[in-house]
Amino acid sequence: MPYLNGHSLHDAIQAVTGICPLDAPVNTPSNGPYDEAPKIAREPILMLPGAMTALLVLMFGIHGIRALLPPGLDQEVIWTFGFVPARYSASVMPNAFPGGVGADIWTFLTYSLLHADLAHIGFNMLWMLPFGSALARRFGAARFFLFLALTAIAGAVAHLVSHPGEVAPMIGASAAVSGAMAAAIRFAFQRGSFLSLRRGDAEAASRVPALPLSRALRNGRVLAFLGIWFGLNFITGIGAIAVGTNVQSIAWQAHIGGFLAGLFLFSLFDPVPQVLPSDRDA
Repeated sequence: MPYLNGHSLHDAIQAVTGICPLDAPVNTPSNGPYDEAPKIAREPILMLPGAMTALLVLMFGIHGIRALLPPGLDQEVIWTFGFVPARYSASVMPNAFPGGVGADIWTFLTYSLLHADLAHIGFNMLWMLPFGSALARRFGAARFFLFLALTAIAGAVAHLVSHPGEVAPMIGASAAVSGAMAAAIRFAFQRGSFLSLRRGDAEAASRVPALPLSRALRNGRVLAFLGIWFGLNFITGIGAIAVGTNVQSIAWQAHIGGFLAGLFLFSLFDPVPQVLPSDRDA
């Protein structure tokens, strides 16, 4: 079993999570048993990219504002900005749902900004932290937010196709979370990246060249991740929730739509040159 000294363990924690231990020991030359205690380097606890911080503020800010609304008004917000497949059913009367024609368009995206409760938003953002942070560093803010928007839209389309005419509104950011996860696995397992044991700082780990999709789908670690992720979704689902029924269902098809969009759209957004066919995998 390889031995990790203080700095190696510190670097591993930082690269994977973007979170640094508050007190990091600094190695100093030893002059004997009467040396003074080693100095402590103070570092920030959180090292999140600005775009990721902005996303957290946006998500929790919206949820906080909704928590202050009367229950009736909050339900109106959910019906106006949540994604309702029945809006697009020919059997439904025009303007049967609040928001009119505008909501027929914007709810493909705005549903991803709403969450059922603190556990729901906390769970989604906990998954977004490692994968979204790596992606935000790699893409930059503009590409990052556009990418998340497209994966959220793809999740809504998948939910619409699989639940035609369903009245319950779907809310939750998990389609976008799934898209970020799918994009990140294109480079996450490469040597020096944030899920590799051989890595440097978080910025460098996020800019490791990605595998072409054809090679990624032949990589054992990527395939194992895909198998576990798809298995979890089919068994239990993760994150997005259809609200408005007695038993809240998990909109796992939206996760699949967001994930596939992230997997295939990644190359269109990635500013880092990919691994050449002659390069060796990590």
